[in-house]
Amino acid sequence: MGKRKRVLVKFSGEALAGSTGFGIDNSILKFIADEIKELVSHDIEVGIVIGGGNIIRGVSAARDGIIKRTSGDHMGMLATVINSIAMREALEHTGVDVRVQSAIKMEAICETFIVGRAQRHLEKGRVVIFAAGTGNPFFTTDTAATLRAIEINSDMIIKATKVDGVYDKDPAKFSDAVLLKTLSYKDAMQDDIKVMDDTSIALAQDNKLPILVCNMFKKGNLLSIINGDDDALYSIVK
Repeated sequence: MGKRKRVLVKFSGEALAGSTGFGIDNSILKFIADEIKELVSHDIEVGIVIGGGNIIRGVSAARDGIIKRTSGDHMGMLATVINSIAMREALEHTGVDVRVQSAIKMEAICETFIVGRAQRHLEKGRVVIFAAGTGNPFFTTDTAATLRAIEINSDMIIKATKVDGVYDKDPAKFSDAVLLKTLSYKDAMQDDIKVMDDTSIALAQDNKLPILVCNMFKKGNLLSIINGDDDALYSIVK
């Protein structure tokens, strides 16, 4: 038997909100949980990072100076914990064994992040949700996702979005937009591309971690991408 695949999937917090733009839509939680369960059933080890933008963004909270940026980012980290707990519940509801590990200690709610423990959970077939970002202000959840992917020796990081991948221009505005199947890390840092923030892309480049960008709302897409199916739609940064 070959080496089992290990992936880290990054979802935005906004995706959980659905059409309302705020809070958590349980139907979306269930859809994501079913997609993750499909991966687990195929012996794929899964880590997850979820943003907190459906509840609060640290940068936005600190915009007018009333709330300090550090405090705003701490609020954003707590928002990711809320989303992580919701995702844990949805996964457990589908019968998946899952753990939440937080970069900030909160023992009454979830485990504290310890890389060795996270790896053991993954080896035992448990999904691990990494909450509270990196635990430090001024770092995005994109950077947290890349960092955790490297720490757990993930084969890839999957940025699950609302579009099929990275286009040469905005597909919502231009009907002739072309999906870019392969990009370099340098390409991905261009202002008009913005796959992830520059810190996370540079970290991925330094560690030769492939970034796959795909549509999270297409049923079966995650499994197809991880299996390398030719008809799967995604962009890869490497």
